[in-house]
Amino acid sequence: MPRLNPFTLQMEITRMFEQGQSFFASLKVQDWLRERNEEPDAYDILFHQKPAPPGSGQVMTVEIELRRKDGQPADAWLQEEANRHA
Repeated sequence: MPRLNPFTLQMEITRMFEQGQSFFASLKVQDWLRERNEEPDAYDILFHQKPAPPGSGQVMTVEIELRRKDGQPADAWLQEEANRHA
């Protein structure tokens, strides 16, 4: 049974960047990919810091970009899930 996590991946990654733990963000995304039966070594994982939307209570947010190493586009649903807000 998968563990219940009330936070989205993007929320966790943003928190890691805010706390100065961005070094571990790639490992967190790799674990997240493994949970979805994806091969983490097949992806380049990039992070983009952006201003948070007004009214969110945050200063910044981190967008996760998944780029396949074989040149094929990453699955749209996977990219959307990685950046789901809530």
